[in-house]
Order: sequence, then C-alpha cells, then structure tokens
Amino acid sequence: MTISGTMTNAISGLSASSRATEVIASNVSNAQTPGYAVRTLDLSSSAAGGGVVVTGVTRNVDLSLLNDQRAADANTAAAKVTSDFFTQLEKTIGAPGDTGSLNNDVTALQTSLIQAGAQPSSDAGLSSVMAAATALTQQINTISTQIQTARTAADASVATEVSQVNSALSKIVDMNSQIVAQTAAGRDASGMVDQRQQLIDQISGIVPIRQVPQANGGVALYTTGGATLLDGKAAKLGFPATPTITPDMTVDPGALSGLTLNGQSIAPPASSPLIAGGTLAANFQIRDTISVTAQGQIDGVAQDLIDRFSSTTTDPTLPSGAPGLFTDAGTSVAPGNEAGLAGRITVNPIADPAQGGTLTKLRDGLGATVAGAVGDGSILNAMGGALNALVAPSTGGLTPAATDFSGLAASFLSSVSSSRLSADTTASYTAARSTSLKSLSLQGGVDTDQQLQQLLVVEKSYAANAKVIQTADNMLQSLLGIQ
Repeated sequence: MTISGTMTNAISGLSASSRATEVIASNVSNAQTPGYAVRTLDLSSSAAGGGVVVTGVTRNVDLSLLNDQRAADANTAAAKVTSDFFTQLEKTIGAPGDTGSLNNDVTALQTSLIQAGAQPSSDAGLSSVMAAATALTQQINTISTQIQTARTAADASVATEVSQVNSALSKIVDMNSQIVAQTAAGRDASGMVDQRQQLIDQISGIVPIRQVPQANGGVALYTTGGATLLDGKAAKLGFPATPTITPDMTVDPGALSGLTLNGQSIAPPASSPLIAGGTLAANFQIRDTISVTAQGQIDGVAQDLIDRFSSTTTDPTLPSGAPGLFTDAGTSVAPGNEAGLAGRITVNPIADPAQGGTLTKLRDGLGATVAGAVGDGSILNAMGGALNALVAPSTGGLTPAATDFSGLAASFLSSVSSSRLSADTTASYTAARSTSLKSLSLQGGVDTDQQLQQLLVVEKSYAANAKVIQTADNMLQSLLGIQ
C-alpha cells in the first residue's frame, strides 16, 4: 500500500470516528427523551479501494414491542376514564352515614316521619319531615345532574379527541413525505422519525393503533380493530359535539352525534371494534352506555319513591291519579316518561310552604279539604310504613327482590361501587402491563454505560488513525529530505 493510500484510509477512519462520536453524544444526551430511539452508525468498506465509508445511521426500534406498548397505554387511559366516572358518581351519592349522602337523607326522612307520627301536633316535626323530604329529592336531583354532566363532558372530550387525531394525522402525512425524501436522498432522517413517533404516540392513547413500515421510512397506521387511519393519505374522523345532553337523548334516534370515518358512520361507536380500547371509545361508552345505565337506575329509585307515597293506602285522601308526597315536577308521572325522572322529582307543592303549600297537609292528607285532628298521626305513620314496605322495584335495573326503600338506595350505591371497583381493577391491571412493556422498551433504549464504553473504543480508533497519519507524514518528510 502506498503512503498516500495509507493516509486516505486513516483520514476516512478519522471521519468515521468523528461521526460515531456525534451519534454516541446524541444517544447519551437523549437517553430520557420521549420517542427517542438509540442510533447506531452503519459503516462499510470503500468501493474506491480502501478506507471506510459511513453509509447511514440506523434508528433501532422493536416495532412489535412498540405496538404492544401503545395498545397497553391506550387500554390504561381508557380504564382510567371509566374509573374516574364511577369514582365521581360514587362520591356524589355519598358513603352511608356521611352528611348529604343518599343513604343519610333516606335515614333522615325515616327518622323524621317516626318522630312526627309520634307527635303529629308539632309543627316542628312536620317541618322536619318536609326538610328531610326536600333534601332527599335534591340529592336525587344532584345525582341525576352529575350523570348528565358526565355525559356532556364525555361528548366534549370526543370532539376534542377527534380534532387531535385529525390534526396529528395531517402532520404525520407531512412528516412521512419529508422522511421519505430525506431517506431517498441518503440523508439521516432519524430526528424527524422521533418527532413522528411522538405524534403517533399521541394518537395511540385515543385510538389503539398498529404501525406498519413502508418504503424509504414511511409508515401506515391502522387501528387495532382494522380501520385505516393513514395509508399514503390521512383518514378523516367526523364528530359534531352536542352542547347540552339530557337523559332522553341517545345516539340511536339521532339525538346525539355518532362518529364517522371518511364520511362513513362507525356505529355504534360505544362498542365498535374499529375504535375499541382507547379513550375515544371509553368516552363514547360513558356517554351512550355506562351513564345511561346509571341514569336508569337513579330514575328507578325516584320512581319507586314516588310510587310508595302515591297509594291511597298511604294517604286515603288522595284523589285517583294524584301524586303523593313526591311528584314529577309537581304532577304525577306520565306513563313512559321515566327517563330523567330523577332530575325532576320534587316534593308535592301542596304541602311545601316554600312553594305556597300548607305544611299541615302532611298530617291531614294531601287531598284533604278540611283540617283533620291535630293528634291524628296515622297518615304520617303510613308514610313511614311505605318507606319500610318490602316492594319489588318495577324499573331501574337494580335488585329484582322485594326491598324497602333504604335497601333500594343501598342497592344503587352498591352497583356503582362494584362498577368502580371493577374499573379500578382493570385500570391497575392495564397500568401494570403498560409499565412492564415500558420496562422492556427501556431495556432496548439508550444504555449510557454501553455508549460510554463505545466512546472509549472510538477514541482509541481515532488516536490510532491519527498515529497512522502522523507516521505517514514523518515518512513523507523523510523522503522529501533525501538529497
């Protein structure tokens, strides 16, 4: 080998060592950067006759593991959305014994009716009954409001997530084009690939996705359920939000918006396998399924309460079809109009002084035309008996067994608590799986100790090539010095 050839080889080695140092420095400095994948330098021998050539930089990613991790992260996010719904609803219902809880309000009404029945002439006792009855209806109203608020919030979240997915897909299409162009030109596009991965990660929490590599560094994206989100061009999700949702509004008759993909309806969105697993599906489930079930249950509780006090056995003075102590916004419940009843239930204005009624109607009877005996507590006692009567609820999807009203309210709380515990268990499981997959992913990430060891090797290589150049230079100097 000639001296000039030796120097050419050594110079190419210096260049490769310099580039390797840059790659190692990038790996170490980005060890904690989300979406960053460890790089390795690709080298080959020069076809021109000796030396080394940098042919590229490889971005090392286990795509199968990455797809599994994204799916696990999506499941974790979805489970948290569901758990948060039940946690908030359980908090609104309240724990037994807590002031303002449903159970506590039922107990307060039972106690006040017993005391008023024992001293029917006491205006304070009658006031206590009215206050307890009002507090109970207000608590039922609050639970209903909470459920509808959660539905409206879920609908708004869907709209936000659809916008985020559409925006991210559009950006990924642009980055795909840039990455393909840079790769085809022989340039390192790893930095842009990192940025694209961060965008894909944002989508994957909303809709679980599967990433498929394409030529020259491009990618295609599909939901784990098989819907195409990006293949050359981006798909378009469509969803108009509904500002306010009421209990009677559902997606089936078209009162609530559904989800479209490129103009085609995905129905029903709450259970479609095409989008299952992420927060988008979870929010649809809250809006269209979970909260609808909860609303039906609390409506059933309200219906049962109204029915218990509307019987002439409880209050013989009631005209046929007239409401008892509890009403549907002041009237009897119309057949087939139970949806949202929990939000409309109120005490009968006939006996409520705050609504212009007469408090003594509680003792004399809501339909009484003349004052009764002040010492007659039979109707008050009958009201207490109605609360304690074992009755099988006609609606609501709660316990089918005959139970008193306190038991029915407890059954509603138990149903919500069980659902919350189940959601928490799912959230814990998915979080544990996500953490395990993330640990596996980190094992394939940047190992700073290994990178520093490689840096020592590169430094020795650099020094060796520099020594070769120095030696060749000395030889040239010696040759030039020969007379």
